[in-house]
Amino acid sequence: MTIRNIIRFVVLVLIQVFILNNINFRGYLDPYLYVLFILLLPFETPGWMLLLSSFLIGFFVDLFSHTLGMNAAASVFMAFMRPTVLRLLSTGRDYDTSLPPGISGQGFQWFLLYSLILIFLHHLVLFQLEAFGFHDFPATLYRILVNTVFTTLLVLLSQFLFMKRK
Repeated sequence: MTIRNIIRFVVLVLIQVFILNNINFRGYLDPYLYVLFILLLPFETPGWMLLLSSFLIGFFVDLFSHTLGMNAAASVFMAFMRPTVLRLLSTGRDYDTSLPPGISGQGFQWFLLYSLILIFLHHLVLFQLEAFGFHDFPATLYRILVNTVFTTLLVLLSQFLFMKRK
């Protein structure tokens, strides 16, 4: 399982840096598929490892993107909020911690809501750090929402492309 996560880490950083960072539609559409790494970490990952690995993936994206720690900060916040989001989602129905946190393990509805919330939180921090203020909050909020939807669609697409069939 650890080898799979290390490979996922490297592949997602490479895809983010060499492909997705070059996609930009009028300054509003910036896909961040690397968050899939944080979403797919096993439920039993210790808190310190979750935060450290999230920092590292954000750090490497920042290193190659010249974004000065913004992705690292947003990734750590996303990882910090993950246990809270999992507790919120488990109130309606319990998720099976023995299965991986993906569509094949938890189901489409659960994974969609889980991804949407965490990606929104990631993008909220990332784009607010980028804007560094509330002077043009409507434009920043628009970027947050558009990129949350687009990144969530990419995450779901990648899940369907690489999902293990039952």
